[in-house]
Amino acid sequence: MKPSLKQYLEPGRLEAGCDEAGRGPLAGPVYAAAVILPEDFYHPLLNDSKQMTEKAREELRPIIEREAIAWAVEAVSASEIDTLNILWASVTGMQRAVLRLDPAPEFLLIDGNKFRPFDRYGFKDFRTVVHGDATYASIAAASVLAKTYRDEFMRSIAADYPQYGWDRNMGYPTPEHIEAIRRYGYTPWHRKSFHVKELEPSLF
Repeated sequence: MKPSLKQYLEPGRLEAGCDEAGRGPLAGPVYAAAVILPEDFYHPLLNDSKQMTEKAREELRPIIEREAIAWAVEAVSASEIDTLNILWASVTGMQRAVLRLDPAPEFLLIDGNKFRPFDRYGFKDFRTVVHGDATYASIAAASVLAKTYRDEFMRSIAADYPQYGWDRNMGYPTPEHIEAIRRYGYTPWHRKSFHVKELEPSLF
């Protein structure tokens, strides 16, 4: 069954969809993207990036970049995540991506249920949408960009730390990744504020 995504919330204005990728991993940045699509944009592969195959995401990424009115991707580092916490690091990434859009959007569609308005930049008009990446095409497009850019980055740093398997697990807490931390310790790419139950010392 093909996804049925809404093209916009309100016709006739520049709406940017915003989403992030990488809230759950133990290592690497969280990536956020903002995308303004033409109102008539349609592609049969477009969906919540988590519901798409890697091949489909990679196929769609250049199409989104080519056909979008504007798009931007931002990374928020592990150290920033440790300082801000992962929720607000994700929001910060979306804000940074929005500020790079040219032309500037008139309204923001945010995946999830949390966002901070930033009135001084003129972007106080927004709506949060739970499961927005499966609801609006612009948010779905942002999810694709955020996911593909993050995966690409994790593969690039995996070459320096092959024992952690980041080219396969993308920094998520898989058994392989947890065992590597147990054996080799943490790297500068790890989020020090993230605690894994399997790595906590046992009382017995």
